[in-house]
Amino acid sequence: MSSYDVFIIGGGPIGLACGIAARKANLNYIIVEKGCLVNSLYNYPVNMSFFSTSERLEIGDVPFMSLNPKPKRAEALEYYRRVANDYHLKINLFEKVEDVQRQTDNSFKITTNKHEYAANNIITATGFYDLPQMLHVPGENLSKVKHYYDDPHYYAFQKVLVIGASNSSVDAALETWRKGANVTMVVRKDVIGKSVKYWVKPDIENRIKEGSIKAYFNSNLKEVRLNEVDIDTPDGLITIENDFVLALTGYHPDFNLLKHLKITLSEDEKQCPLYNGETMETNQKGIYLAGVVCGGFDTHKLFIENSRVHAEKIINAISKI
Repeated sequence: MSSYDVFIIGGGPIGLACGIAARKANLNYIIVEKGCLVNSLYNYPVNMSFFSTSERLEIGDVPFMSLNPKPKRAEALEYYRRVANDYHLKINLFEKVEDVQRQTDNSFKITTNKHEYAANNIITATGFYDLPQMLHVPGENLSKVKHYYDDPHYYAFQKVLVIGASNSSVDAALETWRKGANVTMVVRKDVIGKSVKYWVKPDIENRIKEGSIKAYFNSNLKEVRLNEVDIDTPDGLITIENDFVLALTGYHPDFNLLKHLKITLSEDEKQCPLYNGETMETNQKGIYLAGVVCGGFDTHKLFIENSRVHAEKIINAISKI
């Protein structure tokens, strides 16, 4: 059984930042990621542009040079590969944590689908993009329903229903429409989301206004069938023909893992985990949180640029023990 000072769950940008900080502090560490390197970013849409500029996505003092004002997904993947390679980070990919047991006040036993580890401290940097928020409507299990959107060409000349009015939903609606899809949006509220990128929001609003993209506001998807869907609108239930449903209604952290680690969650709807803002240590001694996972369901307040500082906070706290 391999033993480490720090066991890091999650190989996204913040998990990598934690590994870099541990390496600089001469701590023995390992990063374990259940998917590929920066798995969440890999699952972003192929043509996605970040809201942030490249310098705000940097970790480990490695410059991020981009050809675009807002870096693209492919550029980010290349950048984080380079960071991992430059620092020779110790990271095990496609390895899922299955169990964590406290052995003593200062030690844990971690079991994955491949190995067992011993560690003095655990950092959970699992993000939130791996678990979609389900709609819980009949037919959601059909293969035509997608909770992730990748390439618009796949939906060319198809009847596509997009659920939501966030950045992901708006991007999917516009991109698939421009590739020839017949696009309809279902929006729970009465307007497009205020957080939609400022250079995209007028585009989607104009497409809706001119009728190129049909939008049902104050509406909800009620049922999905093989060739059609039911939508609950202010004017009553309607049925429209449909080939694909892009249910881009958001994502959430792995609450089952947090509960397994016995981390206290807030009792309100946000279910924010309890942690010390100075050290990022949770109510469980030796278990720390880093990145978007700290926000619970409130996933819009933490990003790479404002949570990369968590790495140094954690490693500074561990180094002082």
